[in-house]
Amino acid sequence: MNSESVVVPCRRCGAKNRVPKNRLHEKAACGKCHMPISVPTGQDLPVAVNDKSFQSEVLGHPGLVLVDFWASWCGPCRMVSPILERLAGKYAGRIKIVKVNVDENQATASRYSIRSIPSLLFFRNGAVVKSLVGALPADELERHVEGLLS
Repeated sequence: MNSESVVVPCRRCGAKNRVPKNRLHEKAACGKCHMPISVPTGQDLPVAVNDKSFQSEVLGHPGLVLVDFWASWCGPCRMVSPILERLAGKYAGRIKIVKVNVDENQATASRYSIRSIPSLLFFRNGAVVKSLVGALPADELERHVEGLLS
């Protein structure tokens, strides 16, 4: 890929679409499923959280928060990451998705007894309401999100 284009994942099918930077403002369609694609704005992406910001970003958030405890060396974590990006875009404004790197934020990982990664904890109004461990398929993870949003 050259520096004159960016890769934009399709939120519907996950296909990676190369879009020239000078055409990012135009409406584009996924090359695989032909659904409209858009460049993420930042509000619809998972937020990186650390030990210091966990209190304000997660525990202080009034709604539903999905926390992904992960590490860069973890293969299953890398498989879950694009699924979480799609969910963040699809449910923007309804759920906040954050990522905590366990290697860099051991205090938070220890506080929540994270022993295996990826571990996904759902918080509502500062309290853990559900936890999932392992790389779940996209449809199963979305069912959990839907169940907590309803």
